[in-house]
Amino acid sequence: MALYRKIMDFVRSMYDWVLHWADTKYGTPALITLSFAESSFFPIPPDPLLMALALGKRSKAIHFAVYCTLASVIGGILGYYIGFALFETVGQQIIDFYNGQAVFDSLQTKFNDHSVIAIIIAAITPIPYKIFTITAGVCKTDIVTFLVASLVGRGFRFGAEGVLIKLFGDPIKNWIDKYFDKLAILFAVLLILGFAVIKYAF
Repeated sequence: MALYRKIMDFVRSMYDWVLHWADTKYGTPALITLSFAESSFFPIPPDPLLMALALGKRSKAIHFAVYCTLASVIGGILGYYIGFALFETVGQQIIDFYNGQAVFDSLQTKFNDHSVIAIIIAAITPIPYKIFTITAGVCKTDIVTFLVASLVGRGFRFGAEGVLIKLFGDPIKNWIDKYFDKLAILFAVLLILGFAVIKYAF
C-alpha cells in the first residue's frame, strides 16, 4: 500500500507539474514543446496541459487541439529520423528506457505491412507513440504514409479532447480530479493491454 501511494503521489506530482504551465504566459509554447517532445523521446503526454489550457479558454479549445496535433506530428518526424539515422546511438536507448524491446522486435518483422493501423493505434492509445515513430524510421516506412497515419491518429485523440472540453468544460476537470487514482490505474492497464495487442498482433 505504501508503494502504491508513493507511485500515485509521483504520478500526481507529474500531472500537477504539467498543469502549472497553463497558469503562465508560456502555456501555449509549453503545449507545443511538450507535444513535439513526447512524440520522439519525452515520457509525459501533453493531454493534461491541453485540457487545462482548453478549460481556461474554452473558446480556443479546438485551436489548442490543432496546435497539439501539429506539434506532435512534427515531433514524430524527429522520432522517424532517430530510427532512420540515429538508432544505434539514440533510438536504442529510448526503446530501452520504455522497456519496449519486445514490442519493437515484434513490430519490425511486419511493420510496413501494417504500418498505417499500427501508427494510428499508437497515436490514439496510451502506448508510447515514440516507439512507433522510431520503428517507422528503422523500417524506412514511406514518409507520406507515416505522416498521414500520424495526423489521423493524433488528430482524433487531441481533437476529441478539445471538442469534449469545448462542449462540457469544468465537469470534465472535476471528474478527473475526483477519480485521478482510478484513471491512473486505468491508463496503466490500457498501456499494458496495448503493448500486448501490438506484440501478439505482429
